Amino acid sequence: MKLPYTMIAATLSALFFIGDASADHHKSANGLATAEIQEWDVPWEDTRPRDPWVHNGTVWFVGQSGNYVATLNPDSGDFKRYEIPEGAHPHTVIVDDRGAWYAGNLDEHIGLVNPNDGSVKQFPLPGGGTKDSHTMDFTSNGDIYFTVQNGNQLGFLDTDSEQIMLWDVPTDSARPYGLIVENDKPWATLFGTNKLATIEKGQLKEIELNRDDNRPRRLGMTSDGHIWYVDYNQGYVGVYDPESGENNDWRAPGKINSRPYGMAIDKRDDVWFVETGMQPNRLVGFDTESKTFSEPMEIPSGGGTIRHMYYDESTDSIWFGTDVDTVGVVRLTP
Repeated sequence: MKLPYTMIAATLSALFFIGDASADHHKSANGLATAEIQEWDVPWEDTRPRDPWVHNGTVWFVGQSGNYVATLNPDSGDFKRYEIPEGAHPHTVIVDDRGAWYAGNLDEHIGLVNPNDGSVKQFPLPGGGTKDSHTMDFTSNGDIYFTVQNGNQLGFLDTDSEQIMLWDVPTDSARPYGLIVENDKPWATLFGTNKLATIEKGQLKEIELNRDDNRPRRLGMTSDGHIWYVDYNQGYVGVYDPESGENNDWRAPGKINSRPYGMAIDKRDDVWFVETGMQPNRLVGFDTESKTFSEPMEIPSGGGTIRHMYYDESTDSIWFGTDVDTVGVVRLTP
């Protein structure tokens, strides 16, 4: 009989703590942490749960094809669903004390869900053309930067004035995709080309990476200010130094078949990513000091495609959603 993933994870966890070896617990090479994976089955089938965010111990995520925002209590395993306007098909959710902010990917808005009563406030994107709000992150005062993939723009929502500003990307079909905000400055990948982007002195700046066939998809920043990214096209982990302009990369274990997608950086400044070209999907760690990879670790559910990961420093864990209707966590132990 096939066990549900919650039971599999619990069984493996018990084995791990009594010292038995398991394919789902992995001591990585060099300075990387030990990784332990657990997944929960989402109760709504075929809804593409994705892009978790942790706030006050609660795990928030969206169902892109199911058109909802939801929570998981990782202690009890209980889920709660919030309905949002029909046709929104949310791509990302970020959460603070004001509520859950989601990107209304197919309905050209950013929405704010009030967890107390489930009400939704919408902030429409201005202008004509495609306005598919995509990936978002907060500034230190609670404003929001975001990408607009097919609209070829970066955006900014002033959450006090409720005004939205958009910057056009000069490169045609650049597909602004992954985004982070560090020190109140946005950094984005331009997935349709071999470039990154940022905003400096109110102007959008493109940064060309070394290889023409590089297609950066997700990114993060280490404590030294270096920008790390995954090249989905050719299967690399790369780094860009904003100070020197230097750009280097290292090929992932899956090589051309790797298709690295979801990624996160832990408090040790190591990069974790998922090879989505491999089935089952595989979790891989990259030691940014020794420039070496861990042995790949299969996602118990298979993953389908893991598109985004969120690192929660308070628990030293990485959260993810899968295309096979699970929400999962990678617990790291030094």
